[in-house]
Amino acid sequence: MFKKYILLLLLSFGIVFANAQSAYITSNKTKFLVNGAPYHYIGANYWYAGLLATSEAGKIRLKNELDFLNNHGVNNLRVLVGAEGSGNIIGVQRVGPPLQASQGVFNTDMLKGLDYLLAEMGKRNMKAVLYLSNNWEWSGGFLQYLNWNGLVADSVLERKLSWDETRDIGSKFYDCAPCLEAYNKQLMLVLNRTNQLTNKKYTEDEAIMSWEIANEPRPMRPAAIKSYKKWISTVAATIKTLDKNHLVTIGTEGYIGTEKMRVYKSIHRDKNINYLTIHIWPKNWQWFKGTDMAKDYKSVIIKTEKYINKHVAVANKLNKPLVIEEFGLPRDHQQYNQQSATSFRNRYYETIFTIWQQSVLSGGPIAGCNFWAFGGTARPIEGQVFWKASDDYMGDPPMEEQGLNTVFDKDETTWKLILHFLKK
Repeated sequence: MFKKYILLLLLSFGIVFANAQSAYITSNKTKFLVNGAPYHYIGANYWYAGLLATSEAGKIRLKNELDFLNNHGVNNLRVLVGAEGSGNIIGVQRVGPPLQASQGVFNTDMLKGLDYLLAEMGKRNMKAVLYLSNNWEWSGGFLQYLNWNGLVADSVLERKLSWDETRDIGSKFYDCAPCLEAYNKQLMLVLNRTNQLTNKKYTEDEAIMSWEIANEPRPMRPAAIKSYKKWISTVAATIKTLDKNHLVTIGTEGYIGTEKMRVYKSIHRDKNINYLTIHIWPKNWQWFKGTDMAKDYKSVIIKTEKYINKHVAVANKLNKPLVIEEFGLPRDHQQYNQQSATSFRNRYYETIFTIWQQSVLSGGPIAGCNFWAFGGTARPIEGQVFWKASDDYMGDPPMEEQGLNTVFDKDETTWKLILHFLKK
């Protein structure tokens, strides 16, 4: 009993210390700072949090889940700003309701959800990383901009695309002037907003840690790299012109998402980009095959460590912080129900957290990590694999099996692991 009391006291002290951080997050060389002190974190991807707050029932769920996260020491959340367009897109039911229903037509009521989220995060002194659009179709994103401007026909969006088709089409975004203008209008709308609940300008809200240009923006084809780099530099400069208080990052996966490491280095060298990001997806990148993760698990760990180390070297060279802002692994045997075990995922998380911890203790550049993804109180529907518009949101986007990579509130062994690292 005494040991339990001491543990609760220590955790409470840690949470109080985290909650005391109320100023803007800044970067200085390879460190994040808050109130002049180092800022390190284990955070979560909670991309649908702003969408939750657009209904009364969603607000209740959101408040309870924010309390849960805060009580477990997770105070940094990566969130989607808003979706573009509505309905099915290349075979996927996209998330919504949309912020930009049609090109240049905005439903500003959707930003009331983001207002509510930031107000509640501010009460808990939590920090948000807000990404402004998406390279992938599940929230509309770049593909929707291309469709609005006649570069992707409606008939094409009605069917599944091959990977080559996806790359060919996606690479057109960076040379599509009206697409970029539509993106800029959404950016301007968001950055010029004043929270209707707190009367704080978004550009002056300490609940925001950073603006992220997009989720996983890729050139998609080598021929688009020049335009891709120009667009990133232009958007970063625009954000910094509008907002002097918050950090800016790109949202990249690493060199796997930029065709070459030299491109990754180049875009993060930009003076308006404050820190680097990487994402790690062993399943999507086919680092293991089938449902038996045990067979290839050692190889997965070796590849993960090498991938991180290569980007740590770049962060050190550029003298900027690095965040491992997406990483995930399916439940054992790739089961989707919440009752299935998470032994391999926990071991994988432990590997990532250990690398983060060692970097923190040695003064390295890895400042934070955000696991993918928090599912809170949502649960997969028995007999159903993919998301429908009437379903609760959880960590897995609509095109992925619901429950595959999600960390639910009842995944006790995973939360014990997170607390183990945070209390250190």
